[in-house]
Amino acid sequence: MKTPVRRRKEARPTELSAAALALFVEKGFSATRLEDIAARAGVSKGTIYLYFDGKEALFKAAVEAAMTPAIEAVEALAADTEKSAAKLLREFVFSWWRMVGSTDLGGLPKLLVAESNNFPEIARWFHDQMIRRAQGAMARLIELGISRGEFRPMPPMVAARIVFSPMFSFIVWRWAFGGFMTDLPEPEVFLGQAVDVLVNGFALREPA
Repeated sequence: MKTPVRRRKEARPTELSAAALALFVEKGFSATRLEDIAARAGVSKGTIYLYFDGKEALFKAAVEAAMTPAIEAVEALAADTEKSAAKLLREFVFSWWRMVGSTDLGGLPKLLVAESNNFPEIARWFHDQMIRRAQGAMARLIELGISRGEFRPMPPMVAARIVFSPMFSFIVWRWAFGGFMTDLPEPEVFLGQAVDVLVNGFALREPA
């Protein structure tokens, strides 16, 4: 009987992280109590302190655990030298939507916009450890396109932020207004059109 108990204990950080992420997205960082997280995970509040120093540490662990697979996936795309840069950009955007925007992680931009003034350290950490890493992958993808002559010369990191802007906006719209915004387009339509605009704007053209 000892093995199932050990497995249960080993699973608790993951269970706590999942419960925490869901509640942070539902209620916001400031309104979420450790008692709420413990109840959602089916443990006592004291159990949380066996694995995490407090709410901020739990937030960071939950976000990192959930976002790392998505970041690693887009980093792998950026390292692919077989496909065209335009195709990789499209795959990047839709992979990010599938793994981040359409999941509970999609609620984080709205949360951070609302609470960054009260919790600047958390917002700074999210930007530096999560967003900057993903944008860096996109910048490398754009550098690849420039080096191949597919994209015109431009500052890669600026271009990467331009790629993320429509994704960020759509995610915030969906989480903030999706319940009543009846004309919000389907993700595939919005993101597909955004990618078309970006690729055409980035494309290297012969001088007129």
